[in-house]
Amino acid sequence: MDTHNSNLDPAERAAIQRRTLRVLTLGQVAGAAALSSAVTVGAFVVQGILGQETPWAGLATATVTTGTAFMSQMLSRLMQRRGRRQGLQLGYGLAVVGGLIAAVGAQHQWLAVFLIGLFIYGNGQAANLLARYAATDLAEPHERSQAMSRIVFASTFGAVLGPLLVTPAEHFGQVWFSFARYTGPWLFSTVFFVAAMLNTAIRLRPDPLVAAGGTQSAAGDPLAHVEPRSNLRNAGRTIAASPMARVAVAAMVISQMTMVAVMAMTPVHLKLHGHEGVSAFVVSTHIAGMYAFSPLVGRYSDQRGRLPAILIGSVILVLATMLAALSGDVEQLLFPALWALGLGWNFGLIGGSSLLIDSVPTAERVSVQGAADLLMSLCGGVAGFGSGFVRRAVGFHMLATLATVAAGALLVTALKAWRTDRGHVTVVTV
Repeated sequence: MDTHNSNLDPAERAAIQRRTLRVLTLGQVAGAAALSSAVTVGAFVVQGILGQETPWAGLATATVTTGTAFMSQMLSRLMQRRGRRQGLQLGYGLAVVGGLIAAVGAQHQWLAVFLIGLFIYGNGQAANLLARYAATDLAEPHERSQAMSRIVFASTFGAVLGPLLVTPAEHFGQVWFSFARYTGPWLFSTVFFVAAMLNTAIRLRPDPLVAAGGTQSAAGDPLAHVEPRSNLRNAGRTIAASPMARVAVAAMVISQMTMVAVMAMTPVHLKLHGHEGVSAFVVSTHIAGMYAFSPLVGRYSDQRGRLPAILIGSVILVLATMLAALSGDVEQLLFPALWALGLGWNFGLIGGSSLLIDSVPTAERVSVQGAADLLMSLCGGVAGFGSGFVRRAVGFHMLATLATVAAGALLVTALKAWRTDRGHVTVVTV
């Protein structure tokens, strides 16, 4: 079991952990509602500016995920020095600013302004992702996946509700304020991020990372004045030194790339085939797959092992992307395909994130978490950006087929690691 630089007795530790999970759960609901409602129409804004057949439709998702990548590193460094609360509230606060800027860009059809807003908006996604690690700061090693899955599961309610509120937000924006069609959802999303920010700032006390003794003060931290690139390089070395950490990062990255590439182009694919009206429901089904089964996934990961969870996730991703490739213009097939795509991503995220925590020293965890999320989000951004060009060049079915190949590579990697390790991961102790 890990040792912590904390004087908390077990009862006090458990009480703080329960409170932490309650606060993070509410923040996830609000943050997920904001992200899902706005990102659902992101591609439509780009199409409205550049034309319906533009290959740049994936630019919206790519910009958000790229912003998430860079901001996750900044926020994790702040958390490492001052705790989870300050990092999360800053992330949500910047997302509010980004949402307002994106709304201005959508209203006036200013692509550059819209993209700047999306990049800053990525802070909200970075904060939501890093919150899953905050749930594990005070958790026992054999309960980390379950603690993490509770936070991921909380996203279900906001993420499913968000896309369903897109149409009302568009209607009220147009009727009440004479906004452009896709401006309302962006303004609507900022309300949720304000709620997430206030919830974190007021209620996340005591800070779980501070209580666990995981922060590093400016005076006592030898890395406090190290340049971000050096800190990132050190995190990279820590990951590279551990075979299981490498598998963990591969699971997170490939699951994210596969999911983002197919998900980003599904609304565009549906719209081009005359099914725009069902895109919000397909996205909601997809998001339900991403989050709704998190408690079961977390329990499975804790009881059966991280590698078996990653293996199952990769198999589901292969099946999901194959079904998406075969869907053609039959929109009904995209409901199970996108649901399974979300479920496979969930296994990869929870299994990979838990394996990463288990595989690196306690003192390096926060910086490694930020580096892993940076790489995951950056690669997801590249996948989202490239997906529009691939769809335009060779079609949605070939885009899904390429995603199948990536998921297959993860399956082979996880299977090799499982055969070597036999599903037993030794938790690093310090």
